[in-house]
Amino acid sequence: MAAAATPGVAEQAPGAAPQGAVPFDLSQAPNIEGFNPLPKARDETFKEKFARKTKENPFVPIGCLGTAGALIYGLRAFHQGKTRQSQLLMRGRIFAQGFTVVAIIVGVFATALKPKQ
Repeated sequence: MAAAATPGVAEQAPGAAPQGAVPFDLSQAPNIEGFNPLPKARDETFKEKFARKTKENPFVPIGCLGTAGALIYGLRAFHQGKTRQSQLLMRGRIFAQGFTVVAIIVGVFATALKPKQ
């Protein structure tokens, strides 16, 4: 026969806090000694963030547009049977992708070296 629970004793998961005792109040922020939280920053919309990032590093969107343009025109030339033009545009796409990667790396280093305000 299975072990029976003793009557009158409520079963409790191991490590659980006793009923009625709450370790902290969830309705308020925790009070940590020596910590002063910064005011909540305003959330940016996608458009605002895109404009800010483009101003910080304008070469990344330029490289992305160049990559997409070379890819689209290269695929169009391939579809039309212009293999020579298609090959040149695919090489241009590789160049544009390399330009974009270099622009991202330079932007990361520039951001890291910029003094914090």
